[in-house]
Amino acid sequence: MVTYKFLPDLERCIRCGGCEVACKQENNVPIGIRRIRVVTINEGVPGEKNIPMPCMHCDDPPCVEACPTKALSKREDGIVLNDKSKCIGCGYCSWACPFGAPQFLGGLPFTLSGKMDKCTFCVLPFEGGEQKEPKPRCAAFCSTKALLAGDASEINEVYRKRAAARLQPGTIV
Repeated sequence: MVTYKFLPDLERCIRCGGCEVACKQENNVPIGIRRIRVVTINEGVPGEKNIPMPCMHCDDPPCVEACPTKALSKREDGIVLNDKSKCIGCGYCSWACPFGAPQFLGGLPFTLSGKMDKCTFCVLPFEGGEQKEPKPRCAAFCSTKALLAGDASEINEVYRKRAAARLQPGTIV
Protein backbone atom coordinates (compact mmCIF):
# COMPACT_ATOMS: atom_id res chain seq x y z
CA MET A 1 0.00 0.00 0.00
CA VAL A 2 1.32 3.42 -0.99
CA THR A 3 1.61 6.06 1.73
CA TYR A 4 1.93 9.61 0.39
CA LYS A 5 4.19 12.09 2.18
CA PHE A 6 6.13 15.31 1.73
CA LEU A 7 9.82 15.49 2.64
CA PRO A 8 11.50 18.92 2.48
CA ASP A 9 15.22 18.91 1.72
CA LEU A 10 16.42 21.91 3.74
CA GLU A 11 19.77 22.04 1.95
CA ARG A 12 18.13 22.79 -1.41
CA CYS A 13 15.31 25.31 -0.85
CA ILE A 14 16.16 28.80 -2.14
CA ARG A 15 12.81 30.42 -1.22
CA CYS A 16 11.90 31.22 -4.80
CA GLY A 17 8.16 30.91 -4.11
CA GLY A 18 7.56 28.60 -7.07
CA CYS A 19 5.85 26.02 -4.88
CA GLU A 20 3.40 28.61 -3.54
CA VAL A 21 2.54 29.88 -7.03
CA ALA A 22 2.12 26.38 -8.47
CA CYS A 23 -0.22 25.41 -5.62
CA LYS A 24 -2.39 28.50 -5.97
CA GLN A 25 -2.61 28.11 -9.73
CA GLU A 26 -3.37 24.37 -9.74
CA ASN A 27 -5.99 24.50 -6.99
CA ASN A 28 -7.57 27.94 -7.61
CA VAL A 29 -6.65 28.97 -4.08
CA PRO A 30 -7.87 32.52 -3.29
CA ILE A 31 -5.85 35.37 -1.84
CA GLY A 32 -5.50 34.91 1.92
CA ILE A 33 -5.09 31.12 1.83
CA ARG A 34 -1.67 29.50 1.56
CA ARG A 35 -1.73 25.73 1.29
CA ILE A 36 2.07 25.82 1.29
CA ARG A 37 4.48 28.50 2.42
CA VAL A 38 8.22 28.76 2.78
CA VAL A 39 9.47 29.73 6.24
CA THR A 40 13.00 31.02 6.86
CA ILE A 41 14.76 30.38 10.15
CA ASN A 42 17.95 32.14 11.29
CA GLU A 43 17.40 34.71 8.52
CA GLY A 44 20.51 36.70 7.68
CA VAL A 45 22.88 34.70 9.84
CA PRO A 46 25.08 31.67 9.17
CA GLY A 47 22.96 28.55 9.22
CA GLU A 48 19.93 30.22 7.58
CA LYS A 49 17.45 27.61 6.31
CA ASN A 50 14.36 27.85 4.12
CA ILE A 51 11.69 25.31 4.93
CA PRO A 52 8.79 24.49 2.59
CA MET A 53 5.75 23.94 4.83
CA PRO A 54 2.79 22.13 3.25
CA CYS A 55 0.50 19.90 5.30
CA MET A 56 2.76 17.01 6.24
CA HIS A 57 -0.10 14.47 6.14
CA CYS A 58 0.97 13.09 9.51
CA ASP A 59 0.84 9.40 10.39
CA ASP A 60 -1.32 10.30 13.40
CA PRO A 61 -2.68 13.76 12.48
CA PRO A 62 -3.55 15.85 15.56
CA CYS A 63 -5.83 18.05 13.43
CA VAL A 64 -8.12 15.07 12.71
CA GLU A 65 -8.35 14.26 16.42
CA ALA A 66 -9.05 17.90 17.31
CA CYS A 67 -11.92 18.40 14.84
CA PRO A 68 -15.24 18.13 16.70
CA THR A 69 -17.31 17.71 13.51
CA LYS A 70 -15.07 15.12 11.81
CA ALA A 71 -14.57 17.48 8.85
CA LEU A 72 -10.99 16.21 8.63
CA SER A 73 -10.24 12.63 7.71
CA LYS A 74 -7.24 10.56 6.72
CA ARG A 75 -7.40 8.35 3.65
CA GLU A 76 -5.84 4.89 3.58
CA ASP A 77 -3.00 6.25 1.45
CA GLY A 78 -2.09 8.79 4.18
CA ILE A 79 -3.61 11.95 2.63
CA VAL A 80 -5.51 14.12 5.10
CA LEU A 81 -8.58 15.75 3.52
CA ASN A 82 -11.15 18.23 4.75
CA ASP A 83 -14.87 18.21 4.07
CA LYS A 84 -15.83 21.88 4.03
CA SER A 85 -19.52 21.04 4.29
CA LYS A 86 -18.86 19.76 7.84
CA CYS A 87 -16.45 22.52 8.94
CA ILE A 88 -17.86 25.02 11.46
CA GLY A 89 -14.73 27.20 11.55
CA CYS A 90 -13.91 26.56 15.21
CA GLY A 91 -10.15 26.60 14.58
CA TYR A 92 -9.31 23.59 16.75
CA CYS A 93 -7.51 21.96 13.82
CA SER A 94 -5.36 25.06 13.40
CA TRP A 95 -4.37 25.06 17.06
CA ALA A 96 -3.60 21.33 17.01
CA CYS A 97 -1.45 21.32 13.86
CA PRO A 98 2.29 21.77 14.57
CA PHE A 99 2.88 22.90 10.96
CA GLY A 100 0.20 25.59 10.68
CA ALA A 101 -1.38 23.82 7.71
CA PRO A 102 -5.07 24.62 8.32
CA GLN A 103 -5.85 28.07 6.89
CA PHE A 104 -8.93 30.28 7.21
CA LEU A 105 -10.00 33.06 4.87
CA GLY A 106 -9.13 36.31 6.59
CA GLY A 107 -6.40 34.56 8.58
CA LEU A 108 -8.54 33.65 11.59
CA PRO A 109 -11.25 31.11 12.43
CA PHE A 110 -14.83 32.38 12.81
CA THR A 111 -14.64 34.50 9.65
CA LEU A 112 -17.62 35.01 7.37
CA SER A 113 -16.77 31.91 5.36
CA GLY A 114 -16.09 29.83 8.47
CA LYS A 115 -14.43 27.16 6.35
CA MET A 116 -10.95 25.76 6.83
CA ASP A 117 -8.67 24.94 3.90
CA LYS A 118 -5.40 23.02 3.76
CA CYS A 119 -3.08 21.17 1.43
CA THR A 120 -4.77 18.12 -0.07
CA PHE A 121 -1.76 16.70 -1.96
CA CYS A 122 -3.50 18.20 -5.03
CA VAL A 123 -6.31 15.63 -4.98
CA LEU A 124 -8.93 18.35 -4.32
CA PRO A 125 -9.10 21.95 -5.55
CA PHE A 126 -10.07 24.83 -3.23
CA GLU A 127 -13.80 24.52 -3.95
CA GLY A 128 -15.74 21.58 -5.32
CA GLY A 129 -14.51 19.35 -8.09
CA GLU A 130 -13.72 15.68 -8.34
CA GLN A 131 -10.86 14.00 -6.54
CA LYS A 132 -7.80 13.64 -8.78
CA GLU A 133 -4.66 11.55 -8.83
CA PRO A 134 -2.26 12.67 -6.05
CA LYS A 135 0.34 14.72 -7.96
CA PRO A 136 1.36 17.75 -5.89
CA ARG A 137 2.18 20.65 -8.20
CA CYS A 138 4.33 22.34 -5.54
CA ALA A 139 6.87 19.50 -5.64
CA ALA A 140 6.67 19.10 -9.42
CA PHE A 141 7.33 22.83 -9.93
CA CYS A 142 10.24 23.08 -7.44
CA SER A 143 13.26 23.95 -9.56
CA THR A 144 15.78 22.74 -6.97
CA LYS A 145 13.77 19.62 -6.08
CA ALA A 146 13.81 20.74 -2.44
CA LEU A 147 10.31 19.43 -1.85
CA LEU A 148 10.02 15.69 -2.35
CA ALA A 149 6.50 14.28 -2.63
CA GLY A 150 5.13 10.84 -3.31
CA ASP A 151 5.34 7.35 -1.88
CA ALA A 152 7.12 7.62 1.48
CA SER A 153 9.48 4.71 0.82
CA GLU A 154 10.57 6.15 -2.56
CA ILE A 155 11.17 9.71 -1.39
CA ASN A 156 13.02 8.47 1.70
CA GLU A 157 15.39 6.57 -0.59
CA VAL A 158 15.98 9.69 -2.72
CA TYR A 159 16.70 11.71 0.41
CA ARG A 160 19.07 9.04 1.82
CA LYS A 161 21.10 9.09 -1.40
CA ARG A 162 21.30 12.89 -1.35
CA ALA A 163 22.40 12.92 2.30
CA ALA A 164 25.05 10.26 1.66
CA ALA A 165 26.38 12.23 -1.33
CA ARG A 166 26.67 15.36 0.81
CA LEU A 167 29.08 13.50 3.05
CA GLN A 168 31.45 12.96 0.14
CA PRO A 169 33.39 16.11 -0.83
CA GLY A 170 33.01 17.31 -4.39
CA THR A 171 29.77 15.46 -5.11
CA ILE A 172 26.64 17.28 -6.24
CA VAL A 173 23.30 15.45 -6.12
